[in-house]
Amino acid sequence: MISPTLPPELKAALDGKLQGFSRTDAAQRSQKISITYRAGGGSGTIKSDADALAYALARMPATYAAVAASLNALTEIAPDLAPETLLDVGAGPGTASWAAAEAFSSLQDFTLLDANATLSRLALDLARDSTRLADCRYLPGDAGANLAEVSQADLVVASYIIGELGERDQRALTEAMWAKARHALVVIEPGTPAGYARILALRQQLIAAGAHVAAPCPHEKPCPLVAPDWCHFNQRLPRSQAHRQIKGADVPFEDERFIYVALTRTPPTMRASRVLAPPDVGKAEITAKLCTEQNVELAKVPRRDKAAYAGARRWRWGDAVMAES
Repeated sequence: MISPTLPPELKAALDGKLQGFSRTDAAQRSQKISITYRAGGGSGTIKSDADALAYALARMPATYAAVAASLNALTEIAPDLAPETLLDVGAGPGTASWAAAEAFSSLQDFTLLDANATLSRLALDLARDSTRLADCRYLPGDAGANLAEVSQADLVVASYIIGELGERDQRALTEAMWAKARHALVVIEPGTPAGYARILALRQQLIAAGAHVAAPCPHEKPCPLVAPDWCHFNQRLPRSQAHRQIKGADVPFEDERFIYVALTRTPPTMRASRVLAPPDVGKAEITAKLCTEQNVELAKVPRRDKAAYAGARRWRWGDAVMAES
């Protein structure tokens, strides 16, 4: 399991870029970019090096935390997965590549794709002195077009990218990414009902193409949740002083809501139920909402069952719960 916080090399590279950079200016730029994303826009508003850095300072910590949590879930269900090659689709400043490098010591080759040349310059700059990412390849240009040209990779990751596309382009990109994934594909989106809907559509499309779901679902059946309920998870991460200033925030932490799916070419060797909400710890019992191989259920663990109760007290939203638990 890897930490949700930025690795020291990346934090040092960002801190170095922050020297002499106005945090007030960064806050204004990042707010403008955030408004564009929330309105359904993409990275087109990131046009200058200052824009790219402001975006990275504001969003890299939370994006990294969500990708780290998603990769942790994959490695828990597929512990033998040892990818040597990575394809990072819609890489932006390279956040997912940094997380994958932490999650898989086996990775040796990193290829990043993104249409935003400004973000690609920043990604290469941040990776320049990295022990793992210094030799990464970054191909600027349309990810869909570049996917047709690149070789297969053991692991393909796409974080916060499919929401920038129309429905037809989403399906085309999904098909192209799966074609390039030799062993596994992980896709992460914002933990909103719209992000959940996009992940559901991708999941359904790729199950039909022969993919197996490793996480978060313990099955390949249709999602049993009924609207207005939706599947999503939360990762809490600490905020540095600079991060708080740029985000205009007072609290020393941030909660990133996200949804993901991890798909593999071969069936997972184990299945695990998934905790879908913060468990309710009562005096007499612990109640937890679990997605199981059969359905969604409210698991009740009585205090009198001391061993099971002690185990259930450790459950957190998003955790995998193995059958023996």
